Amino acid sequence: MHTGRSYLRDPARSTDLCAAGQVWDTRPVRIRREQPSDRPDVLRVVHEAFEGGPDEPGEVALTRALFDDPGYIPEFSLVAVVSGDVAGCVIGTRGYIGDTPAVGIAPLAVARAHQRRAVGSALMWALIGAAQARHEPALVLLGENAYYERFDFAPASRNGIEAPVASWGQHFQALVLTDDPVAGRFRYAAAFGL
Repeated sequence: MHTGRSYLRDPARSTDLCAAGQVWDTRPVRIRREQPSDRPDVLRVVHEAFEGGPDEPGEVALTRALFDDPGYIPEFSLVAVVSGDVAGCVIGTRGYIGDTPAVGIAPLAVARAHQRRAVGSALMWALIGAAQARHEPALVLLGENAYYERFDFAPASRNGIEAPVASWGQHFQALVLTDDPVAGRFRYAAAFGL
């Protein structure tokens, strides 16, 4: 049973949300499913968003590994396109809360030139809507509470969901999309190496 709150922008089309070839247009940002031809641009955006020095950020290697991981969910790999260019991306992969399937979100990345322009928010709302349309029970992520609370994420421990790494504490967050009990330790896709 799912909560009464709808995160879908167009509930009448919920079964086709972000289906192959479909575009979610939030002007001037278009959100659509990532295609294999987008992957060099996705890696570029992730590199730029997480750049901390001359070395390749670990998030780039993780993103490459996620594309080949059995837990990769194409319907939950979205890109934001601005003026024909990939400006942001988000990837959701299969994980488990105990034995309950759930979606782990990482990375969410936006190119520097497009940060603070609601590109990340558009990606998150699209992913949340797609997950709700597919009756996913929960989404989890590791991130800044102040940013993700706008999407109704809260520390996962409040819902009885344990982080794979205890030191993540309150930064390990969840958005539960069901009224059914969802509790236990979260396991990310194998590519995360946890």
